Amino acid sequence: MASEQLQKLFTHLEEIITWRINNPAKDFNAEAPEFNTDSYKDSQLGKYISAAKLSPQEAVVLLMALMPRLEPTLLKRIYLEFPNDILFDFCFPSDNGRLFYPTVQAVQYILGGDQIPERLKALEYFNPDSTLIKREVVVFSGSGHEYLPTNSLISVHQEFFNTVILGWELLPKMSGDFPAEQLHTGRSWNDLILPQDTLEELQAIESWYTSSRILMEDWDMQKKLKPGFRVLFYGDPGTGKTLAASLLGKYTGRPVFRVDVSMLVSKYIGETEKQLSKLFDKAENKNWILFFDEADAIFGKRTNVRDAHDKYANQEVSYLLQRIETFSGLIILASNFKNNMDQAFTRRFHSCIKFSNPKHEERLRIWQQNLPKQLQLEDINLEQIARRYDLTGSNIMNVIQDVSLKAIASEKPDYKVDLNMLLESIKKEYVKEDKIFT
Repeated sequence: MASEQLQKLFTHLEEIITWRINNPAKDFNAEAPEFNTDSYKDSQLGKYISAAKLSPQEAVVLLMALMPRLEPTLLKRIYLEFPNDILFDFCFPSDNGRLFYPTVQAVQYILGGDQIPERLKALEYFNPDSTLIKREVVVFSGSGHEYLPTNSLISVHQEFFNTVILGWELLPKMSGDFPAEQLHTGRSWNDLILPQDTLEELQAIESWYTSSRILMEDWDMQKKLKPGFRVLFYGDPGTGKTLAASLLGKYTGRPVFRVDVSMLVSKYIGETEKQLSKLFDKAENKNWILFFDEADAIFGKRTNVRDAHDKYANQEVSYLLQRIETFSGLIILASNFKNNMDQAFTRRFHSCIKFSNPKHEERLRIWQQNLPKQLQLEDINLEQIARRYDLTGSNIMNVIQDVSLKAIASEKPDYKVDLNMLLESIKKEYVKEDKIFT
């Protein structure tokens, strides 16, 4: 059924092109063959057209861009029937002359005919702010120019083709256009040792994913509530903020992307805003979780305007505020201190979760759950170690790794760890953070 409906979409496109050839002066909006998205809802492409709320004109642009991959002989068939039509002066012939490839100018003619105002209006669908271009669905040769070459060949982005047509979800890699890396974890909620109230707040975020559709759609609250969910994680480094974000992604089945703030923040005026725009456009409507670690750098308090840089920095904060409020997925901001964040952001968070340094009971659980069973602890009382040494979960994991490597390197058959070895590793963590070790 899905393949039949996909074929029907191109049959519809063929009807529209034939209609335009026979009616060069008629208005597309009023007289073109009707496009009903319900007729194609069982195909992935039909679902995308419906979900993205594409207009009939945008559907034509998308189908023309897909044509070389899915129905490359379509224009040739029409050419054999109408060999003298002007449309084929706007298409790009293949090297052997057997096929025709679509261009921006060909789309202009199909949508606007011989009416100049309508052909100019068709260029709006190739504007950087248009749905298909902004979401990187349709691409065209010469897209790096400041102007739009109308003889540009059009096609679909490989990622869109893989996802919508082939059903593959190939997630983006970190690059200049996508300054974020995907987080993975093999751990479970049991590995995140936090106070019970903090865990309950995290589980409330997880339940948002299972309940939000009912709230927004079945209860029709999308008219009253803003989309998405916004959370602030704050607390000292090493207290579990990144692991919590990773686990939320794991248990909701959503990719988590940690945004590299250093790649976003630019010394050049206006560049940070452009980078953020690319990031949000890429992630929009993808059900991804965006995790901004050390978010103070771009979500921090606005400053008094002393020069142009201050003015643009404040504009970037305002722009961010607008984008996170319209983002349909989960956004997590992580900061060491809640007070570092601009109040305009904190007022709009659905939840602010504090990650405290673990108390001695929690430190003991971290020690007990993570020490390898192969290690033989000699004269070590973990209860006393946990009570005496104020370490974060990250610190403890560093100590465990250090003593484990020492035990392996010693080549002793029992992998013994004595108190002096353990204290030596703990001391290293204290020295790193300029803390007094006793």
